[in-house]
Amino acid sequence: MDIQFLGTGAGQPSKARNVSSLALKLLDEINEVWLFDCGEGTQNRILETTIRPRKVSKIFITHLHGDHIFGLPGFLSSRAFQANEEQTDLEIYGPQGIKSFVLTSLRVSGSRLPYRIHFHEFDQDSLGKILETDKFTVYAEELDHTIFCVGYRVMQKDLEGTLDAEKLKAAGVPFGPLFGKIKNGQDVVLEDGTEIKASDYISAPRPGKIITILGDTRKTDASVRLAVNADVLVHESTYGKGDEKIARNHGHSTNMQAAQVAVEASAKRLLLNHISARFLSKDISKLKKDAASVFENAHVVKDLEEVEI
Repeated sequence: MDIQFLGTGAGQPSKARNVSSLALKLLDEINEVWLFDCGEGTQNRILETTIRPRKVSKIFITHLHGDHIFGLPGFLSSRAFQANEEQTDLEIYGPQGIKSFVLTSLRVSGSRLPYRIHFHEFDQDSLGKILETDKFTVYAEELDHTIFCVGYRVMQKDLEGTLDAEKLKAAGVPFGPLFGKIKNGQDVVLEDGTEIKASDYISAPRPGKIITILGDTRKTDASVRLAVNADVLVHESTYGKGDEKIARNHGHSTNMQAAQVAVEASAKRLLLNHISARFLSKDISKLKKDAASVFENAHVVKDLEEVEI
């Protein structure tokens, strides 16, 4: 499981940072990639990665500001050009209005897709659990921005315990069908009458990962709730230390406020993105250092950076 940042800038692209988009790569878990936001130029950034567009099965939109959605028509159209690969349906989750934006863009441009898009729109009254599969559950909660905006909490379900093959061999269990039965939790009896209890050879279930990905927001209690015990918290850092007033006026957070959220939520790692273009390369180390004075495991991400979870 990895997160790859396709765009880490705020508002408009710069030479160093494209606008918002990141990919949650679940290839080992479910052979899928989930995209969160799709700012202008996202498909160009994808060309610089190993991501295959048809592997993108779900897109989660935090809000309808252009720097988070203007890349959708282009990406969806380019995804259709994978003629030598199987065309697979795609799901888009987002605030009410995202369906109209996508369909209008495709209709006006005369774009025809060889796959279906399934839209899942929500408003303030229809948040909470928005998706559940056999391996993941996704929750959404409203944040505090200048327009309706949400954050997402992706929870991997607990992983099955692992089979201790060496211990089984030492107990005299021949490799083969009996291993499969024991792995499935079934007790077995060997030919010599030895009873093998499956629970003795399977480790306890391992807790799944929690990934919190927030849209644009002022510091708010909802951010903390979404990030409780998260393995990774992706939080915007449009502004820096001392910019609290301007951040509030524009519906954003500072690096210090993001760090405070990570502390209050007992998150394990904080990844700062959505960086204002006014911060130059020399300023990034200060953004990180200041945030780390509040939450030690803080990091300012850059475009195309990949983080293992």
